[in-house]
Amino acid sequence: MSENWNRTPDGLTRARGLGLEFPGMPGRWNAITDVPGLEIGTTTLIAGDNVRTGVTAVHPRRANPGDPCAAGVHVLNGNGEMTGVSWIAESGTMTGPICLTNTHAVGVAHAGIVEWVAARHPELGESWLLPVVAETWDGMLNEINRQHLTTQHVVDALDAAVSGPIAEGSVGGGTGMVCYGYKGGNGSASRLVGYGGQTYSVGVLLQANFGRREELTIRGRHLGNVVPDDESRPESAQGAGSVIVIVATDAPLLPDQCRALARRVTIGLARTGTHGSHTSGDIFLALSTGNPGGFGANAEALSGASRPLDRLEFIPWAAINPFFAAVVQATEEAVVNALVANVAMTGYRGHYVAAFPHDAVVP
Repeated sequence: MSENWNRTPDGLTRARGLGLEFPGMPGRWNAITDVPGLEIGTTTLIAGDNVRTGVTAVHPRRANPGDPCAAGVHVLNGNGEMTGVSWIAESGTMTGPICLTNTHAVGVAHAGIVEWVAARHPELGESWLLPVVAETWDGMLNEINRQHLTTQHVVDALDAAVSGPIAEGSVGGGTGMVCYGYKGGNGSASRLVGYGGQTYSVGVLLQANFGRREELTIRGRHLGNVVPDDESRPESAQGAGSVIVIVATDAPLLPDQCRALARRVTIGLARTGTHGSHTSGDIFLALSTGNPGGFGANAEALSGASRPLDRLEFIPWAAINPFFAAVVQATEEAVVNALVANVAMTGYRGHYVAAFPHDAVVP
């Protein structure tokens, strides 16, 4: 077993480091960065008593951000925001980087992506941009109505993005989040799927800020009535948070197949106990970095230089089930990683959120 499966780069224990077993075969880092060419960057803001926020940047194609990816979105519950979804639904594609942040910083992150593209890829900046930015609410621990995040913080996260093992828990956009009444935040996992003599990666990154304590289930064991309650329980945050999930794969897929993968996120989340609260924004984006160059670039279309036909290869529908299973498995493990690779936090107005107790699940 890879050490990357057991610990984060900063030494926090991940779910497998507790001896928990999950189905499926992870990639080298058991993270969304196992998808070749995909990179992650974060800016984490922790200052004083009230600042607990940040931004997570995802580059599906860092080397060529203007090359569209096949993409699809599924909304389990709509009390949340993900920008750019109208174009994804219309075209079946998304282009450029993605950012995850807090609810009241969506506009800042959106502007930050535009600023980054204009500065780093001016040829793309001449075209129209519809960045994808998604949010969950960190107002329990963060003074959310004060705009602590700036466009420079977003640019910094985009510039800092790398492949390899990634930090989890209270980092980036997940810094101030609460999950199942414990400290939540970022979690990731991956699975390898073989087809046609090739091995593809399916990776999940999520910003976990959802669920009620009494719902929590880990590897089929209901812990809601096992883990003792405590005074840290943030009553106003129960079931009111949201979860944003990004699924990525290098397997060549059609947009409808991406939407089908996004729908399977729901099953992975359900394995951790949630029933999907009416007050939660549960929005899932799946994308494929397969078929590089398969879609004509937006800038080419506007300049009149687009080619006569686009062409895609795709996994046959009859062979798609293992990819569905990979999404379910990686989503479940990513949630548990977000809980396990974490520490307690005190923030805005003295609110305290406990870390998930590891001894509750140690075999």
